[in-house]
Amino acid sequence: MRRSLKFVLEDGIVELKQYLKIIRKKLWLIALIVVVVCVLVGVKSYVFTTPLYQANAKIIVNQVSKSGGSATVNYSDVQTNIMLINSYKEIIRSAAILNKVVETYPDLKASPREMASNISVSSANNSQVMNLTYVDTSYREAAKKVNAIASVFKDQIPSIMKVDNITILNQAEENASGSPINTNPIVTLLIGFVVSIMLALGLVFLLDYLDQTYKTEAELEEDLGLPVLASVTRIKKSDSKRSRTTKNEKVGEGAYVTSVNQ
Repeated sequence: MRRSLKFVLEDGIVELKQYLKIIRKKLWLIALIVVVVCVLVGVKSYVFTTPLYQANAKIIVNQVSKSGGSATVNYSDVQTNIMLINSYKEIIRSAAILNKVVETYPDLKASPREMASNISVSSANNSQVMNLTYVDTSYREAAKKVNAIASVFKDQIPSIMKVDNITILNQAEENASGSPINTNPIVTLLIGFVVSIMLALGLVFLLDYLDQTYKTEAELEEDLGLPVLASVTRIKKSDSKRSRTTKNEKVGEGAYVTSVNQ
């Protein structure tokens, strides 16, 4: 058991050394891919990405019953309000509300279709609170639009649903400075760095797998299991010319000696 475990560990160490050797040979390629990817990601994040801002407003559906002249809340009222939320989500994004928003707030300079694509409505399970979220290239404009939609929705619901059960919990602060939700250069660069290293390592191992040539005698011996009996070294052109010149000089010297002897 100990011997088999030892062999497994030795094989693992040998394979790890081989992987490190492959990485060391192609380290320049890995560095090149990482640098190129990080530069492209940085240019994309800083130059070609338009920052988007998000503003939120909250409203609550709080229909109550009246008993003896006083308002009371019971379980059935809460369940009715929760079921109404699904309908209210569609009503908020409908033309009846958004056309009224454009008509009431012409300074927003946005079409109903544009508002419908940028507004989103959500609510937690079994909750009477609805969260309105608007996304725009300016936080101030996003805040103004989400507040306008919430206000118009509250005013129009009594005429649409014949019930006044909407209360605005909080509006977006129009004078606040929001942070972009789609640009974070540091995180983007870190993700690009990690992804580029993974791609570079994958490419290096793939190239090594596809390369069937032998670079050293050790690789040949390891693959074939046979010793190397002879090897042919590479001869440079300069070495070849030098050897020819040496031979010609020797031949000339021989001819010169012969002529002298004669």
